Amino acid sequence: MARKTASRSGNAGDTPDLLSVDREGLRPLAERMRPRALDEMVGQRRLLAPGSALRRAVESGRVHSMILWGPPGCGKTTLALLLARYADADFRAISAVLSGLPEVRQVLAEAAHRFAEGRRTVLFVDEVHRFNKTQQDAFLPHIERGTIIFVGATTENPSFELNSALLSRCRVHVMEAVSPEDVRVTLRRALEDAERGLGAQQVSAGDDLLLQIATAADGDVRRALTLLEIAAELAQDEGGEVTPATLAQVLADRTRRFDKGGEQFYDQISALHKSVRSSNPDSALYWFARMLDGGCDPHYLARRLTRMAVEDIGLADPRALQMAVDAWDTYDRLGSPEGDLALAQVVIYLASTAKSNAAYAAFNQAKADVAEYGTQEVPLHLRNAPTKLMKQLGYAQGYQYDHDADGGVALDQTGFPDAMGERVYYQPVARGLEIKLGEKLQRLRALREQARGEGVDGE
Repeated sequence: MARKTASRSGNAGDTPDLLSVDREGLRPLAERMRPRALDEMVGQRRLLAPGSALRRAVESGRVHSMILWGPPGCGKTTLALLLARYADADFRAISAVLSGLPEVRQVLAEAAHRFAEGRRTVLFVDEVHRFNKTQQDAFLPHIERGTIIFVGATTENPSFELNSALLSRCRVHVMEAVSPEDVRVTLRRALEDAERGLGAQQVSAGDDLLLQIATAADGDVRRALTLLEIAAELAQDEGGEVTPATLAQVLADRTRRFDKGGEQFYDQISALHKSVRSSNPDSALYWFARMLDGGCDPHYLARRLTRMAVEDIGLADPRALQMAVDAWDTYDRLGSPEGDLALAQVVIYLASTAKSNAAYAAFNQAKADVAEYGTQEVPLHLRNAPTKLMKQLGYAQGYQYDHDADGGVALDQTGFPDAMGERVYYQPVARGLEIKLGEKLQRLRALREQARGEGVDGE
């Protein structure tokens, strides 16, 4: 078990046991119910399953430096505490939000001193992704020497937020949001535990109400215990029973988990975009509602929907772009919540209508040719000749006015620089309006090839 490093002091007349009880009562329920052994942790069955690599390492006390990546309340801090307990190491914690480089250096110096005395230190760095590169680099030599067992916790993708040097020295363990059923187990345990939980208060709650709290906590065990603690306080006035009416007060105006600038944000907009592309209006509407519910700026969603109309619907249904722009304008005029419906309608339409990325792909090919061929001269026949000199230089010579040609198209006239020859970028798909566009262009391209081969105007 972990070495006890904390000390307690008081006046001569203090009763230590009474002080301990009083202080314990001041701690939040979520802190009091923090698991003291791996078997008490809920969720994380994949990561901490019996016989798993991490569990064997922890139980043997041979822990390694690591990054714990997962949503809030999934047990990152608890796991770090258990690492120190099983490894019989000192535990120190700092927060990247509250700590600067001087404090980091002080903590590392203390760890080095303990290391020289033969004691190990588990250094837990909460929200490590908020440290800049210089601050992250400060840990590297201490990790390499074994001065500290580094445990960084982050809610953001380490691949993007942590520098490669730190990642190369740590194993990344992915932790998952805890399921409502597992959270309910923790809530029941807290209700029945007389030592650390609410058992001494004799508060009761049905499993269905506990499941409501667990669901509302959205995978966050700490949040669930906080909600239960509030419900228990209200229940004291109702004979100690948590009722549906009590719970309705506790869960009013709750919010779902959403980070407007983090990976979760980009995961959800990706889900919305791909649902539209997959012609699934139901899932598209769900992710749209999720993002609005999480506080996403509707103007951002309007911009992304307009992009989808261009990128994924394109010329298969040109109406989609106009509808997206109109909905954006409608939202600007109405605001929320009325304007939200205009955007929702566009979500449904974009997901339901014909899809084509032909214009998107054609544009990318044209850009690639621009980069490859550089600054090519405009063919003389395509240049204007407003002056006598320009006419003498051959500007506009040989140009055929398409409206005067048979069928309205001068078939043997190229539109590309001579060094490139004819190119074909736009390949319409056989969906929506592009069926007709494809048929027309296929006919014209065949006639152009015939005209260039025969040297005639398409006859």
